Amino acid sequence: NAGDGQQTMRYHRRQHEPRLHFTRGTHRPVNQKEQAAPITPRRVHAMASAQPLRALNLKAFDETRAGVKGLVDAGVTAVPSIFHHPPESLTHGAPRPQRFTVPVINLSCAVGTTRAAVVAQVRAAAETAGFFQVVGHGVPEAATSAMLAAVRGFIEEPVEAKAPYYTRDTGRRVRYQSNLDLFQSTAANWRDTLFVEMLPEPPAPEELPAACRRVAPEYARLVQRRLGRTLLGLLSEALGLRPGHLEEEHGCLEGLSLACHYYPACPEPHLTLGTPRHTDASFLTVLLQDAVGGLQVLVDLEGAPAWVDVPPVAGALVVNVGDFLQLMSNDRFKSVEHRVVSNAVGPRVSVACFLRTDRAAAPTRVLAPIVADGDEPRYRSTTVEEVVRQYYKVKGLAGTSALQHFRL
Repeated sequence: NAGDGQQTMRYHRRQHEPRLHFTRGTHRPVNQKEQAAPITPRRVHAMASAQPLRALNLKAFDETRAGVKGLVDAGVTAVPSIFHHPPESLTHGAPRPQRFTVPVINLSCAVGTTRAAVVAQVRAAAETAGFFQVVGHGVPEAATSAMLAAVRGFIEEPVEAKAPYYTRDTGRRVRYQSNLDLFQSTAANWRDTLFVEMLPEPPAPEELPAACRRVAPEYARLVQRRLGRTLLGLLSEALGLRPGHLEEEHGCLEGLSLACHYYPACPEPHLTLGTPRHTDASFLTVLLQDAVGGLQVLVDLEGAPAWVDVPPVAGALVVNVGDFLQLMSNDRFKSVEHRVVSNAVGPRVSVACFLRTDRAAAPTRVLAPIVADGDEPRYRSTTVEEVVRQYYKVKGLAGTSALQHFRL
């Protein structure tokens, strides 16, 4: 009961009765809207209970507003069952000797007589693995370090400081949460996320957490104006088009959003994932990652799928082709599945920067294949909104691409 100094929560209540919980050591009921539910040993035990209680366990976890970081701070030594992934999703493509490495491309050479060679490197990477790392990209080390520190600073703040940003309202441009699809996915992931829609208009300063208020808009601006423009120019040329084609004709730099991920150290990394296998609903994704590692890409090695590490490279940013660009390139560029494995060390901090269309323009922004001479279109024309809708419809179905719905 509440008098024993432990928190209790009533899941079943009469209609219109407010949801109540008790603060530690008191009998005073507190409305859920006023205060996040603290993590206690009893709550952790509830989240680890049997599958029939899964919906209640998910609700109990979400109502803490403390995320996975809160579990770790509470001293969990076992991963709660809501985070257990099916064995097949954890073992698929088991590690074995690899003869593949994700290429590292120096963009500072993309000028003058050496530009053609860089275009060829970008083309080769986009047509095969769909992933490459870039150095000489024009985003200063001071900006990348500050961005990682800002994310870590926010997630490591006390729960009560983060709670005002915790939401599942996708209409908000700044939202902190643990697992976007917590109540839809078959298993929760071992990570917390601060998501920010930065472009075409950044949020008002007061909408952003103080730790990120100055740093995040500046980092987004640098990625868009320096790196994004350079990458789209090179990819346009790789398709045989003028450098400004993808940016100017298709709006590939109109929208930009940040997914700032925090992956705490996991006590049982063999049971869960930081991020399950997926592709990205974007034109391009630019990933800033710290030195911990864990990102893997699914490639074909000698006729069999294998997970290949994308190891952190000092000063590098990771770039991958998204679903929008695979459709537009008529399958020349590959949007490849990738994931993040859990790790016994951490936290791992990363910032994924998605280059997309303006959200308001998604219903009318047309995606159509750019067909090379002598080729045939492999996809029907569609809109960004349709692709995104299909993306979330098939999300969680391993190996199923949203693009199959649009293939001719």
